[in-house]
Amino acid sequence: MEKKDIFAQIHDLETKMGSVHEELGSLKLIVKELLEENQRLLMENEQLRKVLQHDHHDSEQALKGSQQSVPSTVDNPQLDELTKDNVVGEGYDNLARLYYEGFHICNVYYGHLRTEGDCLFCLSFLNK
Repeated sequence: MEKKDIFAQIHDLETKMGSVHEELGSLKLIVKELLEENQRLLMENEQLRKVLQHDHHDSEQALKGSQQSVPSTVDNPQLDELTKDNVVGEGYDNLARLYYEGFHICNVYYGHLRTEGDCLFCLSFLNK
């Protein structure tokens, strides 16, 4: 075997190794992205399970409470005003609850899971 043939084989092998290295690097990036997405989805599922358990518990409490008599707002206009005020407060409370459960409530990232601590947009919205 001649020296030029050996050099050509080494060069070919080096080229092949370079392409395999590039392919391995791209596969590594894809696996990294998939692992990050998997972790984000696991966290989101955990948060949603907590919300579902909390809502299920609340619905059971509401069912027990609905079996008791509720005063009519038609007969009492003051009671009607109180319920209107509670609806506005209830919406704010729901947004605050969502924020503290780990979700964005701002118009920039609404509904996305908060992964990096507090969001200034959400906090300014809550302080209004």
